[in-house]
Amino acid sequence: MPVLKKVALERYLRTRFGPQASLLSYGPIGKESSRGAYKQYGYGSPVKVTFRTGRSVRSAVVETMSPGPFGHEHMADRAQGILWDYDSYGRLPRHVRALDVGAFTKTHELFSVARASEFFVLTQWTKGTGYSVDLQRLMKGGALGALDRRRARALAGYLADIHRRKRRDADLYRRRLRELIGHGECIMGLTDSYPARFEFITEDLLRRIEESCNRWRWRLRGETHRLSQVHGDFHPWNVLFRRGVDFSVLDRSRGEWGDPADDVTSMTINYLFFSLCRWGRLRGPFETLFRLFWETYVETSGDDEVTAAAAPFYAFRGLVLASPVWYPKLSIDVRRSIFRFVEHVLDEPRFEPQRVNDYCSV
Repeated sequence: MPVLKKVALERYLRTRFGPQASLLSYGPIGKESSRGAYKQYGYGSPVKVTFRTGRSVRSAVVETMSPGPFGHEHMADRAQGILWDYDSYGRLPRHVRALDVGAFTKTHELFSVARASEFFVLTQWTKGTGYSVDLQRLMKGGALGALDRRRARALAGYLADIHRRKRRDADLYRRRLRELIGHGECIMGLTDSYPARFEFITEDLLRRIEESCNRWRWRLRGETHRLSQVHGDFHPWNVLFRRGVDFSVLDRSRGEWGDPADDVTSMTINYLFFSLCRWGRLRGPFETLFRLFWETYVETSGDDEVTAAAAPFYAFRGLVLASPVWYPKLSIDVRRSIFRFVEHVLDEPRFEPQRVNDYCSV
């Protein structure tokens, strides 16, 4: 992100929060350390800012988006994402609030928008521990407890709740499917980010997956009644738990509306991922959570069609998890299992949660 200078940051805070605002501290939050041993890549490095306004002390987060190959090459690409964040965060239940949107000049000044060099969004600071920490504990041999089950049910129930809000807009549903294939952050952006040859992953393999996903787009494009309120990036690093099942969500992405399968697959593939990293298959606590999440979601939402829409969304998430850019330290066996899972799921007319280990096998 652009360099944050103390004088410029304090000047911005006084402009936004009043002339008495004074900067107390600021520094990177350290998302990199929370990613664990496998996930290494991210779209930006958020900075926590603590400041005083009158008698109260407040904290907020400055988030930017870094230039990169996933549709973020141009300043206008990054500005689009930041402006969408500011506009949409407040409309999703449990999401952290966006407080302001602004920009940096080339001399690193912060201001509320015209001579923009790069954009940023200011969000509230929310306490909590990433859900990924729970999954890392289980991967390291921790026992599955009642709280783990309650949290999985709470997350599935949350999705069922937000997905109840529907919208009738056939063109928007088709746009979201189109972006699943062609958006820089999605399937084609990911396949283009792979090396020409990496271990067993060839251009021919990636092309076959792309083509299969596009066939799924044509299969689903008439299911416009499925357009629902979504998070859009509902994975363990974007959920912060506090005590018990009290949680907030971060960084909804790419669209307020989409297919519910996007959110469900985004979370559940991570149970598979952590289990593959530990045991080479879905088993133990992760199999319990995977099945519990799916069962809770389908029962609570009443969406019996979600398994018939899951395949291309699992392909998208699988391409992220198997990526040598996002997860450079994965073993070849885990990458191979993820690709098998993606290919087999794309070949089936409907995803069957009880067959996950079959999908990961030869």
